[in-house]
Amino acid sequence: MNKIMIEMPMVANCMANDCAYNVNSNCHAKAITIGDATNPCCDTFMNGSQHTKSLSRIAGIGACKTGTCQHNEDLECMADTVQVGMAQSEVKCMTFAMR
Repeated sequence: MNKIMIEMPMVANCMANDCAYNVNSNCHAKAITIGDATNPCCDTFMNGSQHTKSLSRIAGIGACKTGTCQHNEDLECMADTVQVGMAQSEVKCMTFAMR
Protein backbone atom coordinates (compact mmCIF):
# COMPACT_ATOMS: atom_id res chain seq x y z
CA MET A 1 0.00 0.00 0.00
CA ASN A 2 1.23 3.48 -0.87
CA LYS A 3 1.11 5.92 2.05
CA ILE A 4 1.07 9.68 2.34
CA MET A 5 2.85 11.33 5.24
CA ILE A 6 1.65 14.89 5.81
CA GLU A 7 1.64 17.29 8.74
CA MET A 8 -1.77 18.23 10.08
CA PRO A 9 -3.21 19.44 13.37
CA MET A 10 -3.97 16.66 15.82
CA VAL A 11 -7.36 16.11 17.44
CA ALA A 12 -6.19 16.55 21.03
CA ASN A 13 -9.39 15.13 22.49
CA CYS A 14 -12.94 14.36 21.50
CA MET A 15 -15.92 14.40 23.82
CA ALA A 16 -18.30 12.76 21.29
CA ASN A 17 -18.30 9.45 23.18
CA ASP A 18 -21.02 7.96 20.96
CA CYS A 19 -18.80 8.20 17.87
CA ALA A 20 -17.46 4.93 16.50
CA TYR A 21 -13.98 6.49 16.21
CA ASN A 22 -13.92 7.63 19.86
CA VAL A 23 -12.25 5.49 22.52
CA ASN A 24 -11.45 7.03 25.92
CA SER A 25 -12.06 10.59 24.62
CA ASN A 26 -9.57 10.18 21.79
CA CYS A 27 -10.39 10.16 18.10
CA HIS A 28 -8.86 7.23 16.23
CA ALA A 29 -9.94 8.05 12.67
CA LYS A 30 -7.02 8.62 10.30
CA ALA A 31 -8.28 12.15 9.69
CA ILE A 32 -11.51 14.07 10.18
CA THR A 33 -13.26 16.69 8.07
CA ILE A 34 -14.76 19.75 9.70
CA GLY A 35 -17.91 21.57 8.72
CA ASP A 36 -19.46 23.49 5.95
CA ALA A 37 -19.30 27.18 5.05
CA THR A 38 -20.59 28.37 8.44
CA ASN A 39 -21.04 25.39 10.79
CA PRO A 40 -17.88 23.77 12.26
CA CYS A 41 -19.46 20.34 12.80
CA CYS A 42 -17.46 17.12 12.60
CA ASP A 43 -18.41 15.56 9.26
CA THR A 44 -16.59 12.36 10.23
CA PHE A 45 -18.81 11.70 13.28
CA MET A 46 -20.39 8.26 13.01
CA ASN A 47 -22.83 7.28 15.75
CA GLY A 48 -22.36 3.67 16.75
CA SER A 49 -22.04 1.30 19.66
CA GLN A 50 -19.15 -0.56 18.01
CA HIS A 51 -15.92 1.44 18.32
CA THR A 52 -12.76 1.25 16.25
CA LYS A 53 -10.06 -1.23 17.24
CA SER A 54 -7.23 0.89 15.77
CA LEU A 55 -6.15 2.62 18.95
CA SER A 56 -2.58 3.31 17.85
CA ARG A 57 -3.52 6.21 15.56
CA ILE A 58 -4.67 9.66 16.63
CA ALA A 59 -6.74 11.67 14.18
CA GLY A 60 -5.66 14.80 12.43
CA ILE A 61 -7.73 17.40 10.61
CA GLY A 62 -7.76 16.38 6.97
CA ALA A 63 -9.88 19.29 5.75
CA CYS A 64 -11.83 22.22 7.11
CA LYS A 65 -14.69 23.57 5.03
CA THR A 66 -15.61 26.30 7.55
CA GLY A 67 -14.16 29.35 5.84
CA THR A 68 -15.32 31.70 8.61
CA CYS A 69 -12.80 30.21 11.09
CA GLN A 70 -9.61 32.15 11.79
CA HIS A 71 -7.63 28.89 11.72
CA ASN A 72 -8.78 28.06 8.18
CA GLU A 73 -6.20 28.75 5.50
CA ASP A 74 -7.00 27.54 1.99
CA LEU A 75 -9.50 24.96 3.40
CA GLU A 76 -6.89 23.52 5.77
CA CYS A 77 -6.81 23.88 9.55
CA MET A 78 -3.76 25.73 10.87
CA ALA A 79 -4.51 25.42 14.62
CA ASP A 80 -1.86 23.63 16.68
CA THR A 81 -4.39 21.11 18.00
CA VAL A 82 -8.16 20.79 17.90
CA GLN A 83 -10.78 19.90 20.51
CA VAL A 84 -14.02 18.25 19.40
CA GLY A 85 -17.12 18.24 21.59
CA MET A 86 -20.86 18.60 21.85
CA ALA A 87 -22.65 21.93 21.28
CA GLN A 88 -26.43 22.18 20.82
CA SER A 89 -26.64 18.38 20.28
CA GLU A 90 -24.10 18.55 17.42
CA VAL A 91 -20.52 17.32 17.36
CA LYS A 92 -18.42 20.40 16.64
CA CYS A 93 -14.88 21.69 16.48
CA MET A 94 -14.55 23.52 19.78
CA THR A 95 -11.37 25.24 18.54
CA PHE A 96 -13.44 27.17 15.98
CA ALA A 97 -12.90 30.93 16.27
CA MET A 98 -14.76 33.40 14.06
CA ARG A 99 -12.54 35.54 11.83
